[in-house]
Amino acid sequence: MFDSDLAGLYEVKTKVFNQAVRRNIERFPDDFMFLLTKEEYRALRSQIVTLETGRGQHRKYLPYAFTEQGVAMLSSVLKSRRAIQVNIQIIRTFTKLRELMASHEELRRKIEELEKKSDQRFKTIFELIKNLLDEKVKPRAKIGFSAN
Repeated sequence: MFDSDLAGLYEVKTKVFNQAVRRNIERFPDDFMFLLTKEEYRALRSQIVTLETGRGQHRKYLPYAFTEQGVAMLSSVLKSRRAIQVNIQIIRTFTKLRELMASHEELRRKIEELEKKSDQRFKTIFELIKNLLDEKVKPRAKIGFSAN
């Protein structure tokens, strides 16, 4: 996503947004954020049919583009009410994920205990459940712009 779009989402002006990013540039490696080239920006502008005309209607500087990780990092850099809420939600999500992972192991132990106590006809059911628990989540295809 572009800096101007994210500034709107985080309820700050683009200038303030970019100042915060530049002041914390060490938090944004190349796989979190990159600056569009003149050619990339020109190509994007040529695809926008409804460009405003007149003084002060266009950007003075090239825009930054942010990846998913960069968007998450922004919530810890910006000081708007929205950014604080996003940051809190990210932390809560990671905490919940950790709890789910811990309960997953507990569930596995309980199933194994039940399996030891059960007879042969339940073994097939337990095998199926264990197979479901062992399935790995397949990684999603990456989307977005490439820095290269």
